[in-house]
Amino acid sequence: MKASELFVNCLENEGVEYIFGIPGEENLEIMDALLDSDIEFITTRHEQGAAFMADVYGRLTGRSGVCMSTLGPGATNLVTGVADANMDNAPLVAIAGQAATTRMHKESHQVVDLVSMFKPITKYSTQILEPEIIPEVVRKAFKLAEAEKPGATFIDFPENICEMDINETPLPVSVNRATFADRSLIKEAAIMVQEAENPLILVGNGAVRSCASDDIITFVERHKIPVVNTFMAKGVIPFYNDMAMGTAGLQKGDYENGGFEKADLIICVGFDMVEYHPHLWNPNRSHTIIHIDSKKAEVDSSYIPNLELIGNIGANLRSLGEAIEKPITKSNIDFTLRQSMINEMNRCSKSDAWPMLPQKIIWDLRTAMNSEDIAISDVGAHKMWMARMFRCDQANTCIISNGFAGMGIAVPGGVAAKLAFPEKAVVAVTGDAGFMMNSQEIETALRNNTPFVILIWNDSQYGLIEWKQQRRYGRPAYIDFKNPDFVAYAKSFGAEGIRINAAKELLPALKTALKTPTVTVIDCPVDYSENDRLTELLGNVLSEIED
Repeated sequence: MKASELFVNCLENEGVEYIFGIPGEENLEIMDALLDSDIEFITTRHEQGAAFMADVYGRLTGRSGVCMSTLGPGATNLVTGVADANMDNAPLVAIAGQAATTRMHKESHQVVDLVSMFKPITKYSTQILEPEIIPEVVRKAFKLAEAEKPGATFIDFPENICEMDINETPLPVSVNRATFADRSLIKEAAIMVQEAENPLILVGNGAVRSCASDDIITFVERHKIPVVNTFMAKGVIPFYNDMAMGTAGLQKGDYENGGFEKADLIICVGFDMVEYHPHLWNPNRSHTIIHIDSKKAEVDSSYIPNLELIGNIGANLRSLGEAIEKPITKSNIDFTLRQSMINEMNRCSKSDAWPMLPQKIIWDLRTAMNSEDIAISDVGAHKMWMARMFRCDQANTCIISNGFAGMGIAVPGGVAAKLAFPEKAVVAVTGDAGFMMNSQEIETALRNNTPFVILIWNDSQYGLIEWKQQRRYGRPAYIDFKNPDFVAYAKSFGAEGIRINAAKELLPALKTALKTPTVTVIDCPVDYSENDRLTELLGNVLSEIED
């Protein structure tokens, strides 16, 4: 068989369902081989959209999302989505065609050193120089992408290697076995928890990846320890649970309002440092910390755990819960984050202000969606409101790009989410700026029959940047732009388009759109003058937009 056919066989062996990408001259052999495969190639309109689709697919499923491009500009267009997946710990395998090895030693059309380019933003970056190594390269790429902590890998495949004949087969897929912390460490951690006067749990994305939600809920209900979640761990403990304090990582004020100031023990469960830097919640380096994760803690002067329980997060948390002999009942931590959110949402739930208040938009969105449905937030001022105010009762139902925070993820992410979970409703929540970065993927969605809702928060400017400029300099600079007619734009693709002209129109429009079997774009004007209220209520300056 040809090396390209072996390569596709190896992808099938890894359980790949979809490849997101664009055909090109240097990946012709692979494209032809895919015609005889059960793998579905999702032709996108831009390689960045393909990478973001693979990113979101990987994060939602725990299996590697796969994206593919041709060489040169096709591969460079993958970079933002690949970097986003790597920093947000989403498993992703990126593949790029490459020029023949016979012309890579010299200046040549569209040839750049892709392996070196992708190396800083992946866990593994390599080139296939002989057809015999294809099974090993593919197995290693997927193994490393999915191993804790997950991330992106990259394979460069020269076109002349694709054409060679080879007689090899895919390698068996190995299964990782769960590991457990030493029993003596579990007992030591239990004593630390029992002796603490004000313990606090900080839950991060690792708990979502390890499916530890049930174990966290059991632990919390048994021992009554308050829980703060990061952006990316929204829903890992349901907001209706009395111990759920809310989302931290937004503001410097979260140190006080999130309970960190009063806490004498922080139990970090699946915490990724990129989510909420420890210098914000441990500024004096005084907290006692228990680190429960699949990997040892990153070295940071503000994050030196007193004890680490490494291995299966859920199993180690269960063991810790069983080792604690009596429930914790003496916490003096105030639930300021939780109560502030509840009060603010109740205050705005019936608002008829126009343009719409962010709180009211989120209230209507949460009312229209079921708890298992998926919201994907783009990056911008609306992300701050979604992270704080959008209530989640299940993990992985509010996807927020937080590590790399790349704009333009929501629309392609909606396509991936609907492919991964066709039975769930999906809403891409985006600003007008982020929407225009990858809005061309509406056509991809329609062509692949992935209906979802795109909710545009329209303010005709880069609102998050304007927010920072006003706070620092007292005046904006170069943040305004003009939008197209979003309703007409949607209809030009063959999608539905709705413009909201009064606050009372949004909820019924969302309910209708969620039942419509096509893509629906909802253009909703937003009043971001409420941004300062968010900071006044809950802290100082947004850490998201701090230098």
